[in-house]
Amino acid sequence: MINFVRSTHYQQMKTDQQLQKDVQDAIKWEPLLNIADIGVTAKEGIVTLTGIVNSYLKKSKADDAAKNVAGVKAVLEEIEVRIMSTDNKTDGEIAAEVLAALKADWQVPYQKIKVNVEDGWVTLSGNVEWNYESEAAKKSVGNLEGIKVLTNGIKVKPGSADEVEQADIERALARNWSTNDQDISVNVFGNNVTLKGTVNSYYQRDEAERIAWNAPGVFMVKNELAIAFKD
Repeated sequence: MINFVRSTHYQQMKTDQQLQKDVQDAIKWEPLLNIADIGVTAKEGIVTLTGIVNSYLKKSKADDAAKNVAGVKAVLEEIEVRIMSTDNKTDGEIAAEVLAALKADWQVPYQKIKVNVEDGWVTLSGNVEWNYESEAAKKSVGNLEGIKVLTNGIKVKPGSADEVEQADIERALARNWSTNDQDISVNVFGNNVTLKGTVNSYYQRDEAERIAWNAPGVFMVKNELAIAFKD
């Protein structure tokens, strides 16, 4: 899985060796991670992570740590999750814990979510009315031990079939301190929203998408915002 991340003038000046060292240090900084378990290579801003960890949470943390390093343009994550035989849980045990985690999170409409577990691979499916509910489900399950792979197949299907109001999203972006002075254009077609333009940070890009998802009736948000950092 490749995740594209931010790039700046300063970041482009880093050598492959400097970037590799920075990513290794970022991974080492995470309390859950052991750098000895994860291999890091860097070439022209593209970082590849390899190795074996014993939980999906560690795999996810390593990916996040690498993406947050200045100079990383993309992360190719090839880490394998391998559960020790002494810690291995049955699919039934994992399914029961997943269901319990979903039910315990008040943000998750757990009755609408289906869970499938096969050889440690957890797949979430179903329809929810809001994107934050899908994200909350993924987050609550991602912390569980015993999961090798997690696939979030939950779809956002708002109860209202009304078309999304472009002006409402534009006003919401203008109200937010992090997006109010950014070059963002909003295009709406039916229940689908496309964001275009440029922002100054990866945070602003994510925040603009979150705001768009909050609009009633949104089925999908396509985030095409580019990042152009200020010097």
